[in-house]
Amino acid sequence: MKNADAFRLTGTRKTEPPARVLRAGLLTAELLQDGLRTIRYGGVEVIRSISYLVRDRDWGTHSPSITGLAVEEAEGRFQVRYRARYGSPSASELVVDVFIEGSEERVVFRAIAFSPSGFETNRCGFCILHPIVGISGQWARVEHVDGTIENTRFPELIDPWQPFKDMRAISHEVLPGVLAECRMEGDIFEMEDQRNWSDASYKTYVRPLALPWPYHLRAGEAFEQTITLSLTDKRTNRLAVRQNSEANIVELALDDALHQVPSIGVVITPEEAKASRAALTSLADDRRPQLLLFHFDPLAGNDEEAIADFASMAAMHQGETAIEIALPCRLSPAEECSGIAAVLERCGFRPGSIMISPAVDRQSTPPGSRWPECPPLQQVYAAAHEAFGSIPIGGGMLSYFTELNRKRVPAETLSYISHATNPIVHAADDLSVMQTLEALPFITRSVRAIYGSKPYRLGPSTIAMRQNPYGSRTMDNPDGERVPMANRDPRHNAAFGAAFALGYAAAVLPGGPSHLTLSSLTGPFGLFAGPGEPVAEGGMRPLAEPILTLATQAGKMARLLEDPAGGRVVGMQIENPHGKQLLLANLSPVELDVRLPQAPQGLLRRIGAYGLLLESVA
Repeated sequence: MKNADAFRLTGTRKTEPPARVLRAGLLTAELLQDGLRTIRYGGVEVIRSISYLVRDRDWGTHSPSITGLAVEEAEGRFQVRYRARYGSPSASELVVDVFIEGSEERVVFRAIAFSPSGFETNRCGFCILHPIVGISGQWARVEHVDGTIENTRFPELIDPWQPFKDMRAISHEVLPGVLAECRMEGDIFEMEDQRNWSDASYKTYVRPLALPWPYHLRAGEAFEQTITLSLTDKRTNRLAVRQNSEANIVELALDDALHQVPSIGVVITPEEAKASRAALTSLADDRRPQLLLFHFDPLAGNDEEAIADFASMAAMHQGETAIEIALPCRLSPAEECSGIAAVLERCGFRPGSIMISPAVDRQSTPPGSRWPECPPLQQVYAAAHEAFGSIPIGGGMLSYFTELNRKRVPAETLSYISHATNPIVHAADDLSVMQTLEALPFITRSVRAIYGSKPYRLGPSTIAMRQNPYGSRTMDNPDGERVPMANRDPRHNAAFGAAFALGYAAAVLPGGPSHLTLSSLTGPFGLFAGPGEPVAEGGMRPLAEPILTLATQAGKMARLLEDPAGGRVVGMQIENPHGKQLLLANLSPVELDVRLPQAPQGLLRRIGAYGLLLESVA
């Protein structure tokens, strides 16, 4: 990919290093700097990745410097070795020697870590990702460190905690007659359901979370771990990987079920309120979002001036308004809610609804951790109802589904449930970010399993992270790179962000959210470009097109358009009285030809890399 194309597509001229494909008979794997990705057997994904990860005290990921890379490939086998060096802000160093051997039926991945200085980390070691599509709810065999065997299943609904602990090995069926075993040696491993964070994987990782973190690797001591992936093929006729002569042709299928397009929202922070007011006036009335979602956080210094700005903006908006309040809980909920209600009244601001949540619930409580002090949620909601009168009260989490799944709110008196998601909690490469869309239907199904038909609002959900529940801060990203937990992400500004937004809307559509918020109006999460972006400053980012188009279709009925062969193109067909509206997104970095359902055999539509197809048809 040329730099100019990369900038237009991803918002940064820094391209990702290409993966090298390793082959051994029916087994293929992609080699990256931190390990192996997309391990397939007979063309079917077995393991999403095996990587060696080093986390800092805020769960940020250290990037290694790779030296001595050597790759040998021969008929039916491959070998890889390299040295990875990790540095930290305290100038300590970690050196990891890596050895990988692969054949058609086995991959062995060994790592020996050594620190001459000692090294602080929250996690150091192997991480294995199993895919979710085709595996969720299916059989698994878990061997524990004490030798006991557990025949079980991968969770179908998202497990809030660890489905499997004290693991030595886990097996699953790849294809009828093909079994895969992943064996972990050198430490104790456990699995978490990463769909909680919208990651499209079940993650098996080293060192139980019940143990203290951060911890120190002692100076001068070697730490060795080994992962062995074994494949057993009992089929009488082994199928070779078939090359698709139409690899860049996508055959779309139209789902029968009808779903209502949600109302589209934008989030307004006090810092962006004045700029957002000006931006809103520039939008045509029929392309404005339905919902203005105001964010109010007294602990961040938000005060009466912020409410006055919100009131001014709400007065010029013909649609819905809501405010999300991070309640400090320094005083009683009754005192704090009545104080905020008085400010709203003085400013003449009566929002259409209020989403309220204790500020402390924005911080995650990992397994083994102590829950922070917090008033009972029944008390918080009762205080809100008393203070705000007849205004509908919503609850849930101002953070992500993880926190809602682990601390399930009492919803009896609530008018709606709300939470957000973020795709760069654990990984920020392009493929992983797009793959998070696979997890969203599992999230919405899990919410429905907990809260039934309760009205459900999703967002604000953006590629960049607005707030970090898993550390003391979000990560700065001044150079516009692909950084986990970053508070700015260049892809939001480019074609990638537009494709991601439309893919997000399609993925959650069957879950029936009443409202969907995927951006702000201005600022790093907004629809309008800043300096140094693919679009001229002040212009509309590519993201604006799908979001504002969805706003014009809110309340209408739609059917999903799906790619059964791999999800490279997603979208919806919206039913209108005088025709249909097609909204399609290419989630891949390559140009694709698309055949629409019921289209003549030779009729193809071309969609560019991370491109959109938005058009009306008869």
